[in-house]
Amino acid sequence: RSPAQRGEGSGHAWAGGAGGQHTRVPFPAAPAPPAASPSAAGRCPTPGGAAALFCRPAFLQLTPEELRRADDHTGRAVQSPRDGRRRLPWSTGYAEVINAGKSQHNEDQACCEVVFVERRPSPRGRQPSGDGSGEKGFYFHYWALFDGHAGSGAAVMASKRLHLHICEQLRDLVDILQDPSPPPICLQHDARAGAAELSRAPLTEDNGEVPSDALPRFHLEKAVSHESLVIGAIENAFKHMDDQIEQERASQSISGGCCALAAVYLMGKFYVANAGDSRAIIIRNGEIIPMSREFTPETERQRLQFLAFLRPELLGKEFTHLEFPRRIQPKELGKKMLYRDQNMNGWAYKKIEEDDLKFPLIYGEGKKARVMATIGVTRGLGDHDLKVFSSNIHIKPFLSCFPEVRVYDLTQYEHCPDDVLVLGTDGLWDVTNDEEVASVVMEVLTSYEPNDPCRYTMVAQELVVRSRGVLKERGWRLPNDRLGSGDDISVFVIPLGGPGNYT
Repeated sequence: RSPAQRGEGSGHAWAGGAGGQHTRVPFPAAPAPPAASPSAAGRCPTPGGAAALFCRPAFLQLTPEELRRADDHTGRAVQSPRDGRRRLPWSTGYAEVINAGKSQHNEDQACCEVVFVERRPSPRGRQPSGDGSGEKGFYFHYWALFDGHAGSGAAVMASKRLHLHICEQLRDLVDILQDPSPPPICLQHDARAGAAELSRAPLTEDNGEVPSDALPRFHLEKAVSHESLVIGAIENAFKHMDDQIEQERASQSISGGCCALAAVYLMGKFYVANAGDSRAIIIRNGEIIPMSREFTPETERQRLQFLAFLRPELLGKEFTHLEFPRRIQPKELGKKMLYRDQNMNGWAYKKIEEDDLKFPLIYGEGKKARVMATIGVTRGLGDHDLKVFSSNIHIKPFLSCFPEVRVYDLTQYEHCPDDVLVLGTDGLWDVTNDEEVASVVMEVLTSYEPNDPCRYTMVAQELVVRSRGVLKERGWRLPNDRLGSGDDISVFVIPLGGPGNYT
């Protein structure tokens, strides 16, 4: 098992916050900020075997009494890091609230870390060369939300481990990312050799002769950016996280699955990775910049249909990969009805056959759309044991653990204290659109001084309160009397102006 799977020292975590909380956990004394040496940061805590237990993010530092209030479906008290306790990195704001009774506990989880990526030791002990040879590693900032379903086990484990998997993937890139020259296409022998040295490796065959087609091959090489290496590291980290959940789901009592939304700040850029139906937006000078898109049966219809078309055995002779506007009745056999397949965006007519009477792979609209009448999200972590009700048909083959990663370069713009990145689980976005979120952000921030470190927490709290609504006779209601969100709601508000101070 890798260090990331064990929860051990592939890197360091500063201002820790991923671990589950069952009673009050004393916060460690403040270590040096990222500018300090790697040894100044404490290692990530080793996750225990408590994946199946109810817990809240440790950075909330809830007392036992506060933990009980956080688990109360009736009062639905909003939880945030309290004044006088340690602030999150970058003066990040966070708030959450439990659902109105749809599940026993809050199945959302959150993590906020500053992680040191340490260069992997060279197997032969030689020092790497290149411009970045004097650096032992680098830090990245990390925020993540995990929206669990059918249990909180997958969300709890991912909140403890995903940043470690990202760290593990980045360890091979320490020298390459710190070297301004293009990344080497092929690592020669020692993966720790400097990027500059690797890129100068000769184009020779094993016998030392230069191949006759060396020049054409050189001109056909695809340019690969440092940015794309980070994206690949994050994508692979999600895959390794999903594999670990699969391997340990029995021993760790990991139930269900989770959507995952993570933001990584590294070397001047934000990398926002989304697998599921959570959402991230940037609000910059009043402008809304989407940083994710939701992955649902409707948005991924063609991918799902194409897989079912290629591998019809996955449908278990119970489903059809074709989509129809409604269920087909047996009496409609032989008639022509609207349909679309994996290649179509529009609709056409086809003659109804016996196979078309099967239940459609994708059925329903909007939030009610389901894959195989079972699950409403198509990307995420876990769900390895999920089956169609009363059948042996597995749904996992249709679910992808790979995120879509979008990049935002902070160095391209001058940001003011009111520019923020908002991460939210679907409990927020189900009842509040992007424009309403931006309005709340601007309204709250203008009522606080720009240097007030609590302003971003107040934004997060207000977003949660307005989406939850107020409890009335007919349930939780918004000011316009529409139903408020009955789901778990979790929100990060991250200022784009920089880390701020760490006191």
